[in-house]
Amino acid sequence: MKGAFTGAAQERAGLLRTANHGVFFLDEVGELGLDEQAMLLRALEEKTFLPLGSDREVHSDFQLIAGTNRDLLSAVEDGRFREDLLARINLWTFTLPGLRDRREDLEPNLKFELDQHAVKSGTRVTFNLEARSRFLDFALSLDTVWQGNFRDLNAAVARMATLSSGGRISVEVVDEEIDRLKASWRSDRKRDASVKLTNFLNEEQISALDLFDRLQLEQVVEVCARSRSLSDAGRLLFNQSRSLRSTPNDADRLRKYLARFGLDWSSVSA
Repeated sequence: MKGAFTGAAQERAGLLRTANHGVFFLDEVGELGLDEQAMLLRALEEKTFLPLGSDREVHSDFQLIAGTNRDLLSAVEDGRFREDLLARINLWTFTLPGLRDRREDLEPNLKFELDQHAVKSGTRVTFNLEARSRFLDFALSLDTVWQGNFRDLNAAVARMATLSSGGRISVEVVDEEIDRLKASWRSDRKRDASVKLTNFLNEEQISALDLFDRLQLEQVVEVCARSRSLSDAGRLLFNQSRSLRSTPNDADRLRKYLARFGLDWSSVSA
């Protein structure tokens, strides 16, 4: 609304009002503050809301599609998200797998990102054959977490294309980018597996473990914490030995390993 805050020099309809009789896509709904959540809940239930700086209610009847990468149930438990709003918007839920669970999309999107860079910069940059093979081997590896999903891939391609001379991405540039991504993911995770053990094993149980078992269990817990499913964690943990088995069942092997310590997937997963 004009005059509602410094710099508001003209009237603007706003997103909620503009969405009247249409569809409103709200990304990162989990980042809304509690006041904004209350306004959104009222808009959904009563079809009215009070615009910023106005003392008159506005009508808007819209369908909401919300997106988030947050665990909203945990946010409700922590008091950061309204339980009544979650109940209102949680009619249909669709989970979109991350890039690490859609590795078949990596190669075509690598080309797409290079095409986008060419459009933005006006310069066509390509990989030499060895460099492209090196990057795809890394990108498709089960050890590669792609923590930032497509944002990580977009940034990686932009950096490699910018740092490459003569319009060709070399093996040296790829190796530098791989090291940078690995360091970034290690830093971003900020997980201490030994501390995490205390979340579900008491001090007596931990002290009773041989050092060998404790170190191994800490690594298994860390992998589980950053994996989306039991099968995903199992594939990563048994990536080498699974090829020697006629009928590999990674999830079952991991389930049995955890059971040795009185643990299950639900207790150790993120």
